[in-house]
Order: sequence, then structure tokens, then C-alpha cells
Amino acid sequence: MFAIFRKELTLYFSTLTGYISGGLFFLLSALALWLLPGWGNIFETNTASLAPLFSLAPWLFLVLVPAVTMRMFAEERREGTLELLLSRPVSLWSVVLGKYLASVTLVLLILLPTLLFPLFLHRYVASASSIDFGAMWGSYFGLLLLGGVYAAVGLLASTFTSNAVVSFLLAVVGCVLLYVGLGELGRLFAGATQYALTSLGIEEHYRSIRRGVVDSRDLLYFLSVIFVCLYAAVRVLRRRG
Repeated sequence: MFAIFRKELTLYFSTLTGYISGGLFFLLSALALWLLPGWGNIFETNTASLAPLFSLAPWLFLVLVPAVTMRMFAEERREGTLELLLSRPVSLWSVVLGKYLASVTLVLLILLPTLLFPLFLHRYVASASSIDFGAMWGSYFGLLLLGGVYAAVGLLASTFTSNAVVSFLLAVVGCVLLYVGLGELGRLFAGATQYALTSLGIEEHYRSIRRGVVDSRDLLYFLSVIFVCLYAAVRVLRRRG
């Protein structure tokens, strides 16, 4: 598993994928928080909060994380190396977990540069003394969990096809459906059906963590979605590998 993990990270940083993903996320987040006019501009609102970042990041991740995972199995299948990989004396779970952990590590590395933002808040915002660091770290944790779910969905999508672009599109659609699609669908109903559909969507659970409130039910939800996606990826590989 760790050999696959190291191989995937090496591949990320031997191409421009990892650097472009991290650079775009930092640049777009910085523009929204510090330069572009609007609700997210910290200088305009003069509030010592990174809440706009945690509202914007899920939408940026909808594109960036599938871009990271789209080649995971799709490229292996296209180049004919998947059969060779699966013929090695390692379990399918080891293969899937190795690739998944590499994806989550890249998500973490994408987030790391944004830790400069709290320093900017402390230095340049008048109300910086009121920064709630507990809520901020809880929000970062929630964002990492969200990236973990997107990575699991993207990994699953890449097992269905040998075309990286198709894998990317499948992952984006799957992430959008999970993040807002189920919640919006729930609005069409009432009562228990509405509650069930809303509870199955990511947004409902991410919203509470984004406020810095880490509830065990929300944590269980994220871990369950990740497990289901990885389990499905193993099953697909077993049938199609």
C-alpha cells in the first residue's frame, strides 16, 4: 500500500497536476478574500473570519479534486498497466487505499498554503483580536473531510472508464450530486422524505462543521461515504480488472 502511495505522490509532483491544483486553489482563494470586491473580501467587511474561504472552497474542490483523481485508474486501464498492478501480490484494498491516501495527502498539501491567511488576518484586520481559532481549525478539519469525500468519489469514478476526461466529468457530477443535489431534491418533498434526502447530502453535515462544531454524527457521515465509495471501487475493480 505504501509503495503505491509513494508512487502516486511522485507521479503528482513529476507533472504539473499537483502544482497547478495547489496554485489555483491558493490564488483563487486569495483573490476572493483579499482583492476582489464582494461578500468575501475581508478588508471590506473588516471581520476577522475565514468563513468566506470555507464557503468558497467546496466549489473550488468540485473541480480541483476530480482533476487530481481522474487519472488514478483510468490511465492505468488505458495504458494496460492495471492488469499488471492487480496481478501483484497485494490486495485490491491495498491498491485502492494507497491511491486514495495519496489523493488525500495532495488535498492536505493544497490546503497548507492557506494557513498564511490567519497570519494576514492577525496583521492587517482591525478586529483580528477576535479571531476564533477553535472554530477556524474545526473548519479546516471539515474542509479536509470534504476533500476526502470528493477524492473517494473521484477515485470511484476513475474505475469505470479508461478515459481520464470521462472520469473527471463523472466525478464532478457525483460530487455536485452529493454536495447540493440531494439537498435540493429534498426541497421537493416534505416530512421524512425531505429529512432523509437532506441528511444524505454533504452540505447539511459540512455546514455545522464549517461553524467549528465537530459532531460525531457528521464525522460518522463523512467516514461512511468515504468507505462506501472505496468499497464500491474495490468491487468494480474486482469485476472489471
